[in-house]
Amino acid sequence: MAQADPTQELFDKSVTFADLGLSGPVVEGLTATGFSHPTGIQAALIPPIMAGKDVIGQAKTGTGKTAAFGLPILSQADSEVRGQALVLTPTRELANQVAAELDNLGRATHIRTSVIIGGESSRDQQKSLAEGGHLVVGTPGRVMDLHSRGQLSFNDIRFIVLDEVDRMLDIGFREDIRRILKSVPNPDRQTIFVSATMDVQIERLARSFMKPDAEKITTVSGSLTVAMVDQKYLSVENWDKRSLLLMLIKREKPDTSVVFCRTKATVAKVRSYLQDKGVNAAELHGNLDQSRRNKVMARFRDEGIDVLVASDVAARGLDVDHITHVINYDLPEDPENYIHRIGRTARAGRKGIAWTFVTPEQGQMLSEVEKMSGALIEKMEYPDFKPGPIPRGVLEERATGVKKREKPRDLSDRATVGGVNPADGYSDAELKAMFPDGKIPTTLPPKTLGSKFKRRR
Repeated sequence: MAQADPTQELFDKSVTFADLGLSGPVVEGLTATGFSHPTGIQAALIPPIMAGKDVIGQAKTGTGKTAAFGLPILSQADSEVRGQALVLTPTRELANQVAAELDNLGRATHIRTSVIIGGESSRDQQKSLAEGGHLVVGTPGRVMDLHSRGQLSFNDIRFIVLDEVDRMLDIGFREDIRRILKSVPNPDRQTIFVSATMDVQIERLARSFMKPDAEKITTVSGSLTVAMVDQKYLSVENWDKRSLLLMLIKREKPDTSVVFCRTKATVAKVRSYLQDKGVNAAELHGNLDQSRRNKVMARFRDEGIDVLVASDVAARGLDVDHITHVINYDLPEDPENYIHRIGRTARAGRKGIAWTFVTPEQGQMLSEVEKMSGALIEKMEYPDFKPGPIPRGVLEERATGVKKREKPRDLSDRATVGGVNPADGYSDAELKAMFPDGKIPTTLPPKTLGSKFKRRR
């Protein structure tokens, strides 16, 4: 008996994109890519946006939220007006991904998108705005910077979108968002907030920026990402991860894969190990400046790299069609990041494969990931793999019952104090210049710096 396509239940077959009032060119572009029916969140969100309402949309990661707000904006945008929509995202990578998707969705229109993010040439971004820039996608810091210098006008903004609004309205972005929204002169602008998660406090704060009749739409349909990806996990001890990874790559021969690690230090070690074993690998993480990230991504897109070892900085912005496999070398601390990671495969309607390494003590973390994805992740047996010897330190810990505290090996592994790492944001070269004796502080100094005088409150 033929198996049902698991993606079919994610689409609303009762309507087509043409039924939702989208413009002819937008529907034409969708038809060319093979899409005729919207997902649940798209079917629910597009009509009120087309009707001019402020909207809060909540749906699982991987259900097509970008198209849900992008399609109606593209349908109503004027090709003669620049800067009529502003889409704000929490990361540069996500900004690039959203902009690429909007350009793809609007391929049959004359509407073009400009990306405004830090770490790249503001001159090039100004040129992009001058040549197109009908829709602007950016991060709050660079958007405010260009606006304050008179290089980005808010005068013609008709649509404002906050993508991943739960993160955008976190403490770190809140004041920037408030300043940007207050700087938009059009009182009749349309405000659209979308997110996978949203607690009561964030929703209350979000509504304070919207019209009183803002409509909230929540869908519970499954994730297109999860349905398109064959997910498996492999049980492995920490010390055996690298050799298991190498065996998987050598034996299974994935065409193009992304290996996700939790820390930048692990990314560097895994990449170095793979290269030493003859694997064409490169690394991508937050310590690379934007120019180096762009060069790595250009090589990866051109299929000049077989294995990209990355931290979660890449999970939300890696939009490359030919990725066949995602390997979670480490489980992410935030289960939602798992969905973003595996969503790097199964692009452009293709199926994908995700393998996840799980250590014996991570059963609860795996359960949280399964809960977030809404799918049971089956165990993948690999009988050919022979575990290595147990490290001496682990044997001693098991014998004594006392776990040794590991000394931080690099900046990525340093403990933070009060949620703040004094070394964050500096390169290794900068830290060596500031602390030539090599003693880099891992704690914050006393607030009074030892003064005997009390500070005035």
